[in-house]
This record gives sequence, C-alpha cells and structure tokens, in this order.
Amino acid sequence: MRRAFSAIVIFVSLFVAGAAVAQQSFWVQIQATPTLRDAEDAARRYAQTIPDVNGFRLGASGWYAVALGPYTEAAATDRLLDLRARAEIPGDAYIANSDAYGQQFWPVGANALANAPVAVPADEPAPEAVADEAPVAEAEPAAEPAPEPQPVLVEETRAEALASERLLDGDQRKLLQIALRWEGFYTSLIDGDFGPGTRGAMAAWQAARGYEETGVLTTRQRNALVQGYTDMLASMGLAPVTDAQAGISVTLPGAMVGFTRYEAPFAHYEGDEGVRVVLISQRGDKATLYGLYDILQTLEVVPVDGERQRRDSDFAIEGANDEIVTYAYATLADGAVKGFMLIWPQGARVTDAQTGAVSYEVDRRRALVLDAMRESFASTGPAVLDDNAGLDTATQSIDLVSGLEIRRAEKARSGFFISPEGAVITTTEAVDGCTRITLDESYEAKVTALDGDLGIALLMPVQPLAPMAVGELLSFEPRLQSELAVAGYSYGGRLSSPTLTFGKLADVKGLAGETTVSRLDIRAQDGDTGGPVLDQGGAVVGMLLASPSGDGRLLPADVGFAAKSETLVGFLTANGVPVAATDIQGALTPYDLSALAADITVLVSCWK
Repeated sequence: MRRAFSAIVIFVSLFVAGAAVAQQSFWVQIQATPTLRDAEDAARRYAQTIPDVNGFRLGASGWYAVALGPYTEAAATDRLLDLRARAEIPGDAYIANSDAYGQQFWPVGANALANAPVAVPADEPAPEAVADEAPVAEAEPAAEPAPEPQPVLVEETRAEALASERLLDGDQRKLLQIALRWEGFYTSLIDGDFGPGTRGAMAAWQAARGYEETGVLTTRQRNALVQGYTDMLASMGLAPVTDAQAGISVTLPGAMVGFTRYEAPFAHYEGDEGVRVVLISQRGDKATLYGLYDILQTLEVVPVDGERQRRDSDFAIEGANDEIVTYAYATLADGAVKGFMLIWPQGARVTDAQTGAVSYEVDRRRALVLDAMRESFASTGPAVLDDNAGLDTATQSIDLVSGLEIRRAEKARSGFFISPEGAVITTTEAVDGCTRITLDESYEAKVTALDGDLGIALLMPVQPLAPMAVGELLSFEPRLQSELAVAGYSYGGRLSSPTLTFGKLADVKGLAGETTVSRLDIRAQDGDTGGPVLDQGGAVVGMLLASPSGDGRLLPADVGFAAKSETLVGFLTANGVPVAATDIQGALTPYDLSALAADITVLVSCWK
C-alpha cells in the first residue's frame, strides 16, 4: 500500500519503436504566472539556455504557462528528470498534456500545439542516419544491459490528499487560504475551515496550474502554493519598523524601501523599485489635520483621480494616474497628527483592442503591503518630528513641500470675472487640450462657450462662486496712444496676486486691418494671456490675446493684441451673459488700480 506524504514512484518502460498508434503530446510545464508580462519574461529567460520553450494561455483562468515540448510521454519524463537534476527548472515542474493549453503567445506566431510529439529533445543527440550502401559484416557487439527504469513523481490520489490534509494544524490551514487569496482565487474569511469556498478556490488554482481539478490539494501542490507565497513575502521583506523620532510604528517592505531622510513633517523611505513610503508626524490639532488634508492634494505624488474621505479625527486619500497609485492616511493621535503615504509605481498599461478602454496590470504586492501597513500603523507616544527636522540640509524650492514636489498645471493663463455668478472670460489658447480646468487652483470650471475665430472662451465654475468684483466693459473705444495696463498672472501663479504690465494703445486694428482686435505696445508674458486690458480708470477696454504663431513670422517682443471690449460684448450677449458696461473714464492711483485688478483677475490653470 502506498503511504500519504511520500512521493509515489512508478516505473515507465520505453515503447518499442515503430508502434503504429497515434501518440498524444506531452509537455514539461515549468512555470505559470497570472500576468502576460511575467510569463513573457520567464519564457525569454528560459529560452536562453533551454530549447523547445513555449508559452500558452491556460484556458479561461487568465493565467499563462511556460512549457517545454511537445514530446512523447517517455521523452517528456526523461526531459523533466534531466532538467531537474541539473537544477535548470523549478522543483515543482511537472508533466502536462495539451488539454489545458490555449492560445500560444511565445514564440510570437508559433503554433506548437499542432506539432507532432518529439521522441528526442532538441539538445540531445539524434540517432545517426544509416548510409544507403551494402552492410558490412561485423562482429556481434556485447549485449548492453537493459536501461534502468526512471522514477516519475505522480500526484497523490484524492483520498490520499485528504488523508494528508487532515494532519494539518489550524495555522497551516489558514496559511493555505492566505496563499490562495494572494494568488487571487480565494476571497472569503481566513478561518482554516475548508468549506465550499476554499474547495472551489483550490480547484481553480489546480486548473490554472494544469492539475486535475479535485478541489483537494496534494502534498506537493500545497508545498508549491505555500512556497510561492512565502517566496513573495521574502522578496518584499515585510517587517515591523519603529521610527522613534516620528513616534510611529508600522510594518514596511524592508527589501523594497529604506530610510533616506527627514524633512518635517515627513520621514522619507525610498528604494530602487519606485516604491516610496512617507511617514507623517506633526504637532497639531484638528485644524492642522484639515490643513494637511488640503496640502497633500496639491502634491504630484497624490494624483487627482481617486476617493477622498475626511472625518472629524482622520482622513484617507486615494489617487491613481498613468504613473503611480497612492494611498495617504493621517489621524489625530497623542496630541499630534500622524500618518503615512504609500506611493506605488503603476502597472503596465493595457488597452482593450475592441473597446479601447485603458487599464493597468495590478501588482498584487501593493495590496498586501497596504493591508499590513494599515493593520500595524500606530503612534508610539507623544514623540513627534521637530518642526525643523532635516530642513537644514533639505533642498529649498517653492516647488517642493518637505521634499515632495507640488503638482503644477500644464499651463497657467489669466482670465477675469464678468458676472456675479462667477463666469470667467479667457482665451481659447488657455483651455485648449485641457482635461481639467481650475480657477485660482481651487475651483473646478467648465468651458461653456468657445469662438475659435475670435480666440475667446467662456468658463463657468462647477460650484457657486461669488467674485469680489466683475469687470466693467468700456462702451466706447479709447484714444490712440492712451496708457493702458494688462492685469495677469505673468509668472504662472507663482505670485499670489496678478501683476500689472503697463503699455499703450498702438492701433485700433490688427496688422491685417482686423476690426475686432486692437494692437498694443506692451511687453506681456504668456501668463498674462486672457487677462483684462484696463484703462487708467479701471474700465476693461479688451482682453489680451495669445501671440500669433504658426505663420512663420516672429513679431517684436513689445507687440501685443487684444480683443476689443465691443467684441467681448458681442460674444457674451450671444451666449446669454449680461454685460456690465461703463462709459466713465477716470484716473485711479496705481495702488487702487492694482487692488481692482486683483479683485477681477483670476488664474486659469490647465491640467492634463
């Protein structure tokens, strides 16, 4: 009787050559992975030293297999044992038939499933061909001893697997469920109870690996499942870390990140794989917590798209873009604000060939690390990073917050309020190609009207917005050479208020005689585009347009163009926006003119 837990050995005899029966193809399956990219990497790696490497999709499971073949059963057995003995393939490699294999992805364009099984593997010498000539009599060679039969490992029967399974203790049973969950087959409780959910997960794992779907793992299968999970854990190095200066204890992937520096209120942990952990430690109260919540969302490492949840004593932020996936958490603890951020590189981009939908391959290690961090995160007491911790050696820049880069818009232009409801007028160049538009970097806005010929765009805030003042459009044309000023964010929002750039009205028409624009003698910046052109009394006489481009001409730096106030009135009226007009001319002090400009001018930011 065969014993459970022992490898079951049978002996295979070689068939006599020339047997006139059709032979089934057999394969040495050496690896199975859940992602195509990992499978392609594995196939490419094995193909450098082993011939006959093929890659197949494993049925409908979504997994991918790397296998050698096709061989006859005897050749597959010899191949498996030989490569195992030379440690060229994993110890859990096994023999499979063609039933589990679907579409071939490696080598590209190949169809090895249609090939006849090979009796001699490619890297073994084939029998020499016999020359077509008369035989030469030779002495009879001495009889060779019969070849030793080769042992082949086969799986336990279901009854034997159940018998060995009964000897597992509670922790071992839970570990199997954890490993099945890691592999993506189990989603229920980790309780060590092998009910229908666990049995179904085991059967699905067996199918993905090309085993018989019994729903009961054999000893070898259990070892392979657990080994894959433990190898993954070892590669990440999950271990508890206590940062005494920050007053935080948390489990971190020590093989992936290590401490690099303090830059209050952050402790930075970084590594070579692009994974980053930032511990947050700051004196403060609820107001500090809420302020941190707002600040984090201005950082490049916290993408805009994702869930946000802020409560009385804590908050959680999730965000993802083409490059990273971020989770941030902070809470009030021991009279301070403490938390962490996990920043993980995004997986490979995948585009659906039929729908064009974009998704990303999931790195399942992130979920494991995040769960470990959330479960283990704790404050170790009142200790907190000093307000100046690390700042004496830190790189100082207005684009950085404690070593983390502030998110900057793709481009920043100007606009101005023209209605009490917060409607803003700007140029089409300011909003061209934007996936998201903000006013003063705080308020979302939508384009409600465009006129490409005039170069004018109308924006409305998504949420109600009450401006301090609105621009009043001058109802007549100013005199040539009169002094004017453009109000705009010349430096892309780096300054908190708009800048006034002074100039003169050079012509009431464009260079080609256009009557909808006027020409200015002024040295404006790109950031001023869309800003109001004001006379000395603060009336709006036009809107600064983007400099002409694409015609092969380069105009002098002091040439600018503005859409006239009457042009703006026509555009606004056509789009149902009431116009505040004035026919009063006056002279404000530079201080008063600057204050008026600050009230009506708005920073228009374009995000992509």
